Amino acid sequence: MQIGMIGLGRMGANMVRRLIKGGHSVVVFDVNAKAVSDLALEGAIAATSLSDLCAKLPGPRNVWLMLPVAFVDATIQALLPHLAKDDCLIDGGNSCYVDDIRRSKDLAARGLHYVDVGVSGGVWGLERGYCQMIGGDAAAVGRLDAIFNTLAPGLGNIPRNPDGAKLGTAEAGYLHCGASGAGHFVKMVHNGIEYGLMAAYAEGLNILKHADAGKHQREADAETTPLREPEHYQYEFDLAAITELWRRGSVVGSWLLDLTAQAMASDPGLEKFGGRVSDSGEGRWTLAAANDEGVPAPVLAAALFGRFTSRGNADFMNKIMSAQRFAFGGHLEKAH
Repeated sequence: MQIGMIGLGRMGANMVRRLIKGGHSVVVFDVNAKAVSDLALEGAIAATSLSDLCAKLPGPRNVWLMLPVAFVDATIQALLPHLAKDDCLIDGGNSCYVDDIRRSKDLAARGLHYVDVGVSGGVWGLERGYCQMIGGDAAAVGRLDAIFNTLAPGLGNIPRNPDGAKLGTAEAGYLHCGASGAGHFVKMVHNGIEYGLMAAYAEGLNILKHADAGKHQREADAETTPLREPEHYQYEFDLAAITELWRRGSVVGSWLLDLTAQAMASDPGLEKFGGRVSDSGEGRWTLAAANDEGVPAPVLAAALFGRFTSRGNADFMNKIMSAQRFAFGGHLEKAH
């Protein structure tokens, strides 16, 4: 099958490689000309512009966008003059599902299809495959099945659910979740859960790291909470070994733990990281949906707000509390 790919970053480029390996013909374009030429050496068909990409695709065209959210709408607008009726645009980035609903209506009025695909797999997708959460009309999704199947992980070595065969393509690692926006809605919640899982591992390991608190002398003053039983906190744990241990038969085992264990083994102190944790929007949108639906999501909320704190966005809040303590009690800030 032939498909166009716009956006050749970490995931887009590896998706092209997986598609080529699976026997598909891929026309590629990126504003970074070197990314295009590099993939051309690996079997992709290079395009010099959006119009050139569309010209090199037979109709009806299928064009996959693998772009940061901020560039999707502008790229679609730039593509429109070069598309024809029954062509299909696929957004595989992390767009908000609300934008998918809008885009699908606008494009349908022009006789074009729009499919939203939430993609998980990161930089490991070339080897492991990509989990795909898909939204859009059934006809457009159906004609792209060969693409989704090639990108997906397949059954692999994961034990089969006894009832997995009843769940369609889900056990292969891709699923048509519903109408336009459904794919990105499911991916949005997926990423919200990811925030929570990451925070849970991080908090637990941080408690283990500070389990030697009883070995450190604390100041005895009104601004320092005393450690009443320091003998209870005399442990110095090997966190790299513990994360590796948990991978072996523990109920908290996961691919995320696998990656954590690898990071800890290669750099136990995580010295190359500053601890500033970004977010790309999905956690915020997940909480907005929970609010609209009237359902609680305290774990996901705490994980998202923790990321805000990591970026210094709680500094002024903390200054206010410090000022309040000084105002009512004359408490002076302690130096770190």
